[in-house]
Amino acid sequence: MVVMIITYFGKEFFKVQQGDLVIAFNPISKDSNYKEKIARFGAQVALITTNHSDYNGIDTVTYGDSIPFTISGAGDYEVKDVAVKGVINWSEIENKKYVNTSYSLIFDLLKISFLGALSSPDISNETREAVDSSDILFVPIGGRAFLEPSVAYKLAVSLEPKIIIPMDYDDASLKIFLKEGGDDKIQPIDKLTLKKKDLEGKEGDIVVLCKN
Repeated sequence: MVVMIITYFGKEFFKVQQGDLVIAFNPISKDSNYKEKIARFGAQVALITTNHSDYNGIDTVTYGDSIPFTISGAGDYEVKDVAVKGVINWSEIENKKYVNTSYSLIFDLLKISFLGALSSPDISNETREAVDSSDILFVPIGGRAFLEPSVAYKLAVSLEPKIIIPMDYDDASLKIFLKEGGDDKIQPIDKLTLKKKDLEGKEGDIVVLCKN
């Protein structure tokens, strides 16, 4: 089985690579206040949850003439042997309401769910059904505009993933989130490398990725 490698660049910007396939989640735009976290690489697929400069930098994951297949809204998609489902939620950023799309992806027997810039734990039944029982769940824990860390943890475990990856965090929110999870000694790692068999026996295990 091909190894999956997950790298984090800050905010909600992740690179997920399996073999030759590179998927970018919420790449940071050059117009963002966090543009120092931009990492330029070529992606075959890019998923955008929210049309905001912190999350919609398609240009930063475009390499040469290779433009990624971009998914930026609700619906069912299939690209590069990856099945993607997007469901609508809402987000509030700087007192402005945005459409937020949560995604679930299934490929190579793995299910990944990405909640995006979610502001409320009161998700719809459709969203819950789409992201439930994932192998890997990405959840925002930064508070303020997004889920408070304690609320984020309760939502995450209710969705019964095997691994929970917090995002959009600072030191304070991460500390609270880890305390909620019962282990505030978890150390961030540079990247997550795993195969399907590595998920055996895991139930809501938290993995913290460093901001590269």
